Amino acid sequence: MKVEPECESCLLFRAQIQTYQATTNPALRFRCLAEIVKLLNREFKPTSNAAYIGTKRDRIIRQLTSCNDPYKYNKKLANEKALKMRPHAKKYVESGINQQERFKKACLCAIVGNIMEFDIPGHKFTLNSMAGAIREATKDLVIDDIDKAYELAKKAQSVLFLADNAGEIVFDTLLVEQLKNMGLKVTYVVKGGPVINDATMEDAEVSNMDKLADEVITTGCDAVGLQKKEASPEFLKVYDAAELVFAKGMGYAETLTEYKLTKPHLLMFRTKCVPVANYFCVPRDKNVAKLMP
Repeated sequence: MKVEPECESCLLFRAQIQTYQATTNPALRFRCLAEIVKLLNREFKPTSNAAYIGTKRDRIIRQLTSCNDPYKYNKKLANEKALKMRPHAKKYVESGINQQERFKKACLCAIVGNIMEFDIPGHKFTLNSMAGAIREATKDLVIDDIDKAYELAKKAQSVLFLADNAGEIVFDTLLVEQLKNMGLKVTYVVKGGPVINDATMEDAEVSNMDKLADEVITTGCDAVGLQKKEASPEFLKVYDAAELVFAKGMGYAETLTEYKLTKPHLLMFRTKCVPVANYFCVPRDKNVAKLMP
């Protein structure tokens, strides 16, 4: 997926927020943002990918400020909010009358969890909005390949689950539970280091995902989405061997669409920005469960 013109302002907006969270030094803030402007001047063009540029942006900020995780506090807050919401979401999933319906409700909860994102212009979330989003999850589902994914999962022995953000990882546990109930081995994947508010091994532990999934591994890098040149050989070996992939969030949607996929991937995310919504030909602020290729 390539950038649209408005992606530049979003990349710069998030750079400013992260920089101000990473340091209180005015001169250092100025230097960080000046470097980000240089990055955008070099690399922002119609053939660019926002996730690739965002990865470089975050590395510049971390390197110059010596702050390894500018979103650390916000990630902690997101996990706490999600854990408060989990019993409500679990009750919603367990109201399904059969395995397929519970699977679908769990997918919807996982997608709704993707609302928990910081610093996208025009996008905000609260606990109340999360509860409402769960109630409206089916109504807001504009691309629905969940039943197709269920049929594929029934025939598989194992699945690979690519995580997105802290906070929403808590909602992912509900889907992992359903996959486990179907008899599947689940390998859950977090990032190898902090990048924006993406989940890391620490978040897997806080959410108890490390106890629920058969295995929790990392991509071996701190890149947004899946960037194969950045990922570790160990991760790529597991990814290449996967039968079915569940991929959460816009970062994976932006990067997986850059590859010729040779196995089924269920992209699961909320269209939190217009460029991503436009790419998938749907409105903004809607739920997507897109099976690719």
